[in-house]
Amino acid sequence: MAGIPASPRLSLFSETRVAVLLPLPLAGAYDYLAPEGEVPPPGTLVRVPLGRREVVGVVLGPGDGEVEAEKLKPLSVILPLPPLPSALLALVDWVAAYTVHPRGAVLRMALSVPDALEAPKGISAWVARPGGERDLLRLTSARKRVLAVLADHGAMPFATADLAREAAVTPSVVTAMGKAGLLQPLTLSREWEPPQPDTERSGFPLSGEQGAAAARLRERVGEGFSTTLLDGVTGSGKTEVYFEAIAETLRRGRQALVLLPEIALAAQWPERFASRFGVEPVQWHSQMGPVARKKAWRATALGRAPVVVGARSALFLPFPDLGLIVVDEEHDSAFKQEDGVTYNARDMAVVRGRLGHFPVVLASATPSLETIENARQGRYGHILLPSRHGGASLPTIELVDLRRHKPEKWRPEPPPVVDGEPVRHEPFRMGWLSPPLVQATRDTLAAGEQVLLYLNRRGYAPLTLCRTCGYRIQCPRCTAWLVEHRRTGCLRCHHCDFQMPLPGACPACEATDSLAPCGPGVERLAEEALFRFPDARLEIAASDTLPGPKEARAMAERVRSGAVNLIVGTQIMAKGHHFPALTLVGVVDGDLGLSGGDLRAAERTHQMLHQVAGRAGRAERPGRVLIQTVEPNHPVMEALATGDADRFIETETEERRALSWPPHGRLVALIVSATDAAAAQATARALGRTAPLVAGVDVLGPAPAPLAMLRGRHRHRLLLKAERGIRVQGLVVEWLARTAIPSGVKVQVDVDPLSFL
Repeated sequence: MAGIPASPRLSLFSETRVAVLLPLPLAGAYDYLAPEGEVPPPGTLVRVPLGRREVVGVVLGPGDGEVEAEKLKPLSVILPLPPLPSALLALVDWVAAYTVHPRGAVLRMALSVPDALEAPKGISAWVARPGGERDLLRLTSARKRVLAVLADHGAMPFATADLAREAAVTPSVVTAMGKAGLLQPLTLSREWEPPQPDTERSGFPLSGEQGAAAARLRERVGEGFSTTLLDGVTGSGKTEVYFEAIAETLRRGRQALVLLPEIALAAQWPERFASRFGVEPVQWHSQMGPVARKKAWRATALGRAPVVVGARSALFLPFPDLGLIVVDEEHDSAFKQEDGVTYNARDMAVVRGRLGHFPVVLASATPSLETIENARQGRYGHILLPSRHGGASLPTIELVDLRRHKPEKWRPEPPPVVDGEPVRHEPFRMGWLSPPLVQATRDTLAAGEQVLLYLNRRGYAPLTLCRTCGYRIQCPRCTAWLVEHRRTGCLRCHHCDFQMPLPGACPACEATDSLAPCGPGVERLAEEALFRFPDARLEIAASDTLPGPKEARAMAERVRSGAVNLIVGTQIMAKGHHFPALTLVGVVDGDLGLSGGDLRAAERTHQMLHQVAGRAGRAERPGRVLIQTVEPNHPVMEALATGDADRFIETETEERRALSWPPHGRLVALIVSATDAAAAQATARALGRTAPLVAGVDVLGPAPAPLAMLRGRHRHRLLLKAERGIRVQGLVVEWLARTAIPSGVKVQVDVDPLSFL
């Protein structure tokens, strides 16, 4: 073995052994020997032997003195990087204990870019050697030009190629001058130095209530830990307000982190930041290439990244002097990581602020019930921005009852051409746009304004059905229908990304021309929209068409320039975008998120529809929102139509309180999975038999998961429900300890679950 697991008890006898935590799914650290007289402090990054390979780990402190030193292996290399901050190491421990995951698995998120641990190779450069100009009269003209360039630039060093180009000589002349002693060699660092924001640059002019909110946030900077909910309607200027807190943080010489839920939000947000501070921030998200991620990680670790904006994983970057975290759109479920270590970045950001003694700002137009409850209990501060900036008014919201205003069928004109011949009997196609929404869209486009048709469903159709035998094409690895993507000509699983070409015949009965798409996706909706609005300049905005910030930024520019006036989009368009000419939002299926048995279904639907409605009328032109629904009397729809969000929140809160659901109770999900269906079921039943029998605790299940198979693994779920004051983590640890889990069976623990699939 490469090391011996270290016990929690610290040694009082050995000064050369250290405990090293490895970024592997291990709960404990391993002991290694430090070089004689050189004991690295906690947080030091080291390379250590593990079996036949070497891995990077983090020194936690003194090792255990019970094992003889002769059995331990020495550290291989102490890496030349600053130690990981103590607050980050404390966060690793806290997240591991709270989520019931091994510490090493959490550490792996902090060391997610192994290449970043090695410094970039330096660049060979030259400066004039003192006294090298004494024999200037005897030098060649080429050498004189080289020395003249260096003299013009003072002590500034030049790389060989750059110096040769400036002096109009060949690189061999520069090299020869170095050998002759006329030039002195240097090695320049290639570490990235991000541009520094200008905190004194004048920002967006703030209104009275915005200025007061900004002043309150500035006061919190430097006062230690606090959490503040910045609660403002869409278009109220929340971003500009918390920019002032960022500016104050930078003036104090500290770093700031802004977490965004969607990569697409990183399209316009950096532009708004640059408008305020003169430069763009350092970015961190999954669409960055390995070189960019390495540069960002090292710039953060070396304290050179003043502001980082990123997805949830940015929380584990090694900031040496973090002084502020802003969680924008704090309610968004994208902050919850569902795979690996299951954590909510919003909640862990609050923990990170408490451990580092600095403020955290949670911003949203539709705060989560958990955050609202924390504000009500006084645990969080609460700043309210009730009106839009610049006199813009909130959009009017109307419900379109699809039972009364049924969408009309339509048929392509002229008929499509197949094999060179027009199809004479093209069937009528199902319509998804009601007459009131069609008319409103026509009127808006005719007025030279822009329209967003919102449907939170990617692809062309969510189901492909055989009209002859009724067969439904399903993913072979998941309990899910394959989604047709007509633009790419394939059927695709949105859970495991399995893909196959759209077959010409039914896989079950082999009937040809019998496969029919069922239900609409944005591609199918766009097809109808182009028929009904043939002069529209349409663009589909979904994660398939806008996979990263670059594409999202280009799309936003097309909308701002007027090259696009009709957007058919998914939730990627629901937040963060500001298009002054967009005055109409049409929600095609307002009921889509209300089914499925999710305890947060109503809350999420209200948040999403409120957010997408907020895209309309954000400038001087008034906005209008039409929501198509078959349940106009649903509390969510009534709250949106009346604008009485407070009443909806009160009703939803009381229902949760009566049933002891979060935020008035605790939940922990156990998801049992295995490639062998019988093993998964047997283990789930065993967990059911060993479930805790504690007052105030109920265990629901086991039961097959709604997604009974995911990525080839059969799944069962159990749900532990407890009163709020009960520490559920200890119960779960004891529960798992007394249950035999066979090899090949995985039990994933999800504390505070958001998904129930």
